[in-house]
Amino acid sequence: MTILITGGTGLVGSRLLKRMIAAGEDCRVIIRSDRNIPAGAVAIKGDLLDPTSLEAAVEGVSAIIHLAAVLRTPDSDDIWKANVDGTKNLIHAARQHAPNARFIMASTGLVYNANSAYPAREGDAVDPKMAYPASKVAAEKQLHESGLNWSILRLGFVYGDDDGHLQSVPRLANMFKWHPANKLSLIHHRDIAAAVLLALNGAMDGRIVNLTDEAPMSVYEIAHLVGATMEPSAEPQINPWFGQLDGSLARALGFQPVVATLHQSLREGST
Repeated sequence: MTILITGGTGLVGSRLLKRMIAAGEDCRVIIRSDRNIPAGAVAIKGDLLDPTSLEAAVEGVSAIIHLAAVLRTPDSDDIWKANVDGTKNLIHAARQHAPNARFIMASTGLVYNANSAYPAREGDAVDPKMAYPASKVAAEKQLHESGLNWSILRLGFVYGDDDGHLQSVPRLANMFKWHPANKLSLIHHRDIAAAVLLALNGAMDGRIVNLTDEAPMSVYEIAHLVGATMEPSAEPQINPWFGQLDGSLARALGFQPVVATLHQSLREGST
């Protein structure tokens, strides 16, 4: 199977790429400049905002794993351009040059409404106000209406493989005024790879699927586990389900997390 991976040098993509190569997949990676990529992958010079550069990248592929996204910038125009226009260009290239390829796109659990009355489910209405999740909803809509064989993976809070992402939780909690009792659904890089392999085999065709481990953890506990401090609070939570995803559909489709909890990851030294 020949797979094209976008965002293959990013936080999620660089770790997924290594696992796809280890699984024996023939991987191509779109890169905009000279970057080191693992042995066993083929670098394709291209840019999602340059449609003509995508033709060679998608030609003949069996699947596209679309991970490229912009989120950590104060410039909302950059976010919308990269996440929506870039996805539109990739979809167009796939329709023209790889119409039978599976198109698997990573999205985010941040698309869900903060005031949900339960852990967020895939069929819930979504209307995020921040640029990043709003742009991902727009990109999801494009893919859903593309006529391609698609699946969309809405990821919980990603961590593992020494990516440093958990260490950002105290800063994010302070920035967005999260209650210390707010719990986050987590997903380890190993389990993103496990889910993608399922999706490559068709288990998630035509579906939006939440990916999360077995045990949401409070931001207060996460802060403690990464060696930070956070002011405790016994005040009532305004949005007690914010950050939590219902992972039941993924389990029904055959996904079982290899790293079931953050505590398991800590025991195994894989955070």
